Amino acid sequence: MNKRLSMRKIEEVLRLHHACGRTNREIARTVQASPTTVADYLRRAQLAGLTWPLAEGLTERALEAALFPPSLSSRVKRPEPDWAAVHRQVGRAGVTLDLLWQEYRAEHPAGYQYSTFCERYRAFAQALPVTLRQSHAPGERLFLDYSGQTVAVVDVDTGEERAAQIFVAVLGASNYTYVEATWTQGLADWLGAHVRCFEFLGGVPALLVPDNLKSGVSQPSFYEPDINPSYQELAAHYGTAVLPARVRKPRDKAKVEAGVLLAQRWILARLRHQRFFSLAELNGAIRPLLDALNARPFKQLPGSRHSVFTERDRPALHPLPATRYEFAAWKVATVGIDYHVDVAGHYYSVPYRYARQKVDVRFTATTVEIFQDRERLASHPRSLVKGRHTTLAAHLAPAHQQVAGWSAERFLAWAAQIGPHTAHAIAQVLHTRAHPQQGYRTALGILRLAKAYGAERLEAACQRASQLQAISYRSIASLLKHGLERPPQAPAPANLPPDHANVRGATYYH
Repeated sequence: MNKRLSMRKIEEVLRLHHACGRTNREIARTVQASPTTVADYLRRAQLAGLTWPLAEGLTERALEAALFPPSLSSRVKRPEPDWAAVHRQVGRAGVTLDLLWQEYRAEHPAGYQYSTFCERYRAFAQALPVTLRQSHAPGERLFLDYSGQTVAVVDVDTGEERAAQIFVAVLGASNYTYVEATWTQGLADWLGAHVRCFEFLGGVPALLVPDNLKSGVSQPSFYEPDINPSYQELAAHYGTAVLPARVRKPRDKAKVEAGVLLAQRWILARLRHQRFFSLAELNGAIRPLLDALNARPFKQLPGSRHSVFTERDRPALHPLPATRYEFAAWKVATVGIDYHVDVAGHYYSVPYRYARQKVDVRFTATTVEIFQDRERLASHPRSLVKGRHTTLAAHLAPAHQQVAGWSAERFLAWAAQIGPHTAHAIAQVLHTRAHPQQGYRTALGILRLAKAYGAERLEAACQRASQLQAISYRSIASLLKHGLERPPQAPAPANLPPDHANVRGATYYH
């Protein structure tokens, strides 16, 4: 509770008001109090008939008795506000304690003064658990994290157990909770859980407040956390924003930490004797327990998570977009000398002039897009065939033009310096592709093996690969790594004794 100002400061309030004509706000800054407190003391002085300067010989005790007579505090029984209702209203857009006090006084003219109203409300709020104590605007914040506790799921085929992770989300105003099991805490599972959470809520909050999980926040920072690009894309799709909890600030995530604890006690603990054989089965067991948790009445406030959600959070949520978010991963890549970008072992073309430059790659289950400085350079259908190329004719360099200093002639000349078998291998790499440039990456890899193993061994490996009809970088590198570039030698003939009449066998002596 707030302490009263000292009598010396109250005298200063009276002086600044009467003698200096200062406003309540200016006086508040001077005596380090709120403007409403200043207004309350001036009103008390007026009711007590005090003038400035104060009467000669007025002691501090007498001044205090005049300003705070027992009749104002203890003799009159003030009507008590419904503090639970006040707490539910605090935090709504535009709703302040001052407004709630004015409404209270309009209904109860003999009720508490503003300062006492605030003190008694703070005492009520202080007695609540920290998660109920915090006031958030309806539909404003959704707190998200993973539980440290996992649940074992048994593989039906192998009998092995796999730990399922538990995703927890809690709305700030109502404490309405969402719980889901995912296989990992990786980016795809993290974002997928967000999508299903929004659909469970039937809308989208204004802010997402994750703990500094790597999938959501690439680089935690007090001032400028680096949000994962895919997470930013999800937020943009749903019209929300990401505001990570500050590092080492537990009050920022008290809601979700309490939600995690409740999920462990009220859901996971009740499942501890059950065995699950699929993620769907586990989530099917979680849902009725989650519904029961949200319907469970509060101990110190009226209603439940579900009733407060229905009353406060649900009407304030933003509507879901017309289309569901499709997960997209991002990565930074360097375009190869063949002006293709590697995405999961498949190669996608960009215009040849971007060879050896850094680009941003966005890829979903169906498409691959390549950007530089937010300009899209190329878009391709996604292919899962490894080692192959997807090339657009418009990206090709003009005939015989070098790309980043490389050409088919340069590779062939380099290979000829090593030996004819190496030249044959490089020619086959370049000439068996739809476009010679598609073989630049492989040709460069083969020729660079001479630096690690020597030109003589590379020439032998190319000859051996040609005999095996396995000319590729992987095959030639494997031959060199295991010392198999030479063909196996024929076994030496057995050292048998000559066939001669004087040569006696062991049976001669028996």
